[in-house]
Amino acid sequence: MTVQEYLLYVVIPILCLALIIIFVRFIKGPHVVDRVVALDLIITSGVGLIGVFCILYENSSFLDTATILALIAFLSTIAFAYYLDKGNRTDKNE
Repeated sequence: MTVQEYLLYVVIPILCLALIIIFVRFIKGPHVVDRVVALDLIITSGVGLIGVFCILYENSSFLDTATILALIAFLSTIAFAYYLDKGNRTDKNE
């Protein structure tokens, strides 16, 4: 089994299954925190898919896009955690 066949028949279906499961959690998430974590995982899985397609087609032109998406996902998660922490601090002071 070559690397391309392995990526096509093993890795991509696993990533697609993970995306489906994460998307279900995004829709059904009972809390906002669950939805934010699911959104972060969707972006991270998308970065993984972009990386797999770059390897599969031997073209690195989309790796810049993947890097930007990863940075945006990281910064948005940090911003949301800061927002939650700031909200908890104001609740304790009252």
